[in-house]
Amino acid sequence: MAAASGENPSSLFATPAIVADRRADGSILVRSTVPLKDFARCIGDWLEHWARQAPDRIFLGERAHADAPWTTVTYRDALKTVRAAASWVLAQGLSAERPLVILSDNSIDHALFALGAQHVGVPSAAISPAYSLMSRDFDKLKSMITLLDPGAVYVAGTKPFAAALAAIAPLHRATIVSGNPDDADALPFRSIAATPEAPEVAKAFAAVTPDTIAKFLFTSGSTGTPKAVINTQRMLTSSQQAKAQTWTFLEDSRDELVIPDHLVIPDHLVILDWLPWSHTFGANHNFNLVLRNGGTLYIDGGKPAPGLFATSLANLRSVVPTVYFNVPRGFDMLIAALRTDEELRRRFFEGTKFAFYAGAALPQNLWDALEELSLQTVGRRLPMVSAWGSTETSPLATDCHFLAKRSGNIGVPISGTELKLVPSGDKLEVRVRGPNVTPGYWKAPELTAQAFDEEGFYLIGDAVTFADPDRPELGLFFDGRVAEDFKLNSGTWVSVGTLRVAGITALAPLAQDIVVTGHGRDEVRFLVFPNIAACRAVAGMPESASAGDVIGHAGVRSAIAQGLAKLKAQGGHSSGHASRALLLAEPASVDGGEITDKGYTNQRAVLTRRAAAVALLEDDASAEPIAAGEIVPSAPWSAG
Repeated sequence: MAAASGENPSSLFATPAIVADRRADGSILVRSTVPLKDFARCIGDWLEHWARQAPDRIFLGERAHADAPWTTVTYRDALKTVRAAASWVLAQGLSAERPLVILSDNSIDHALFALGAQHVGVPSAAISPAYSLMSRDFDKLKSMITLLDPGAVYVAGTKPFAAALAAIAPLHRATIVSGNPDDADALPFRSIAATPEAPEVAKAFAAVTPDTIAKFLFTSGSTGTPKAVINTQRMLTSSQQAKAQTWTFLEDSRDELVIPDHLVIPDHLVILDWLPWSHTFGANHNFNLVLRNGGTLYIDGGKPAPGLFATSLANLRSVVPTVYFNVPRGFDMLIAALRTDEELRRRFFEGTKFAFYAGAALPQNLWDALEELSLQTVGRRLPMVSAWGSTETSPLATDCHFLAKRSGNIGVPISGTELKLVPSGDKLEVRVRGPNVTPGYWKAPELTAQAFDEEGFYLIGDAVTFADPDRPELGLFFDGRVAEDFKLNSGTWVSVGTLRVAGITALAPLAQDIVVTGHGRDEVRFLVFPNIAACRAVAGMPESASAGDVIGHAGVRSAIAQGLAKLKAQGGHSSGHASRALLLAEPASVDGGEITDKGYTNQRAVLTRRAAAVALLEDDASAEPIAAGEIVPSAPWSAG
């Protein structure tokens, strides 16, 4: 038994108090000694509360483009629209068997329609727009619609979704609802928002229980058909209660802060966020964080992608968030912008309390760069925190609510949640149990049964390691996916998650992401999704240059070779570095299940879909892959 309370120098967070109980079978139970306090019956109680306590506070804001004014809705007006939408939902007979499906990106209408359904016990299901707008065959979208049999389908406008709507038309009986009032082929959401509140709404709202299904969220579907994860009200409200007990500043009152250029920081939580509500991070963590704590969420119409991040930067110049959320790809792009924009850099570091990364491990070079910029700008390090979980854990299972010394620390179990660490080879497989864990998958009893062990712990499939086995309060480090790791012919295990992050760091800034290969072979090798903008800068090539020409440039290939040599010098043994790398000109595919909206690259899906590239990488006679340390000539390579 090891129990301890860790030091916490920040006034923002609670001090971790963790116990680790080692069992005779080798497993370890890890939990917080701080009990989980009572949590709300349902998320609708939060909206009702803030509509009474802060009716004129802005709840949501959005704008059509970077130069447009913000369109906002207050808590009072949000509740009015939610009750109107709830009246329409009840009149249409929607239910868990005929839920509300939303195909569009984040928006005020999206939020209020979903909250309206949930207010009266009807689940909503936000489906990634990529399945409608980027897919060619719509197979995954069709499988989702068939499973859910929706009673209503919402889109921001029917024209962009015309092909997807046509593809799913034979599979449902739903009413098509559009956020565009000019769409003649759909019911405008504006009319739903004007529905008179029916007396049945209050009765249905009162009947919602913690066991009521709030939403269905789909897994990424990287292998096979995406699964619909049941999200109950209990999952969502217990998760946010645990978050409030770790991020104690959320319930601390404070005065308004005015920074030197007279920019006022409100006395409540403010978030500027692009993360999609079709994923648990953006929806259950960030959106619900705002709603539970009476905050304000400005919806960022940009995202960390070429041509779109400029919108995010323009919005960041307009809104200074209390907490800045992003995935590693977004931090990479933010750092480049902060280095060249002194005013943005000052406003960001003076107004933002801390930064939060998730979705994938943050390469150490990005962590170091943010700390360095913060020190240069305001004389202190910007706290960097993270958390860990999945769609099935809503998503919070661990929280790094302390100042970790380096990137990758996923923190400690939140109050009310237990972790079971089970020896698996030379790793510790982690399993999760608590009120935040899903009861299972919709209409999939066999998959549900397979997802839990005999003690009711959810089999998440990840591995972790202690920062210090004797001090569990210092947190855990993500140690890769158990199923992703493999052995070389030498019998040496390769930790894919760890090596991936080390590789991205060594090849920075040229590698956007890395897929690790080498199962059953003598050496590890990398498939590399390049950061084309960074590669183009190294090559000194114009915007018109093709991706194939850019990654074939001698300067790019030499820089990659040097990065591989650097990693080899650091990694030492055969499992700690890659001998060769192949740059891929084709970006990760949505249809192929290679990437999610959050920017996470699925190793197995890439290796399966790009078998030809793997074969080329393993062909020692081919000159196209880049070897560690070699000096390479220029050639018009275009792999992928």
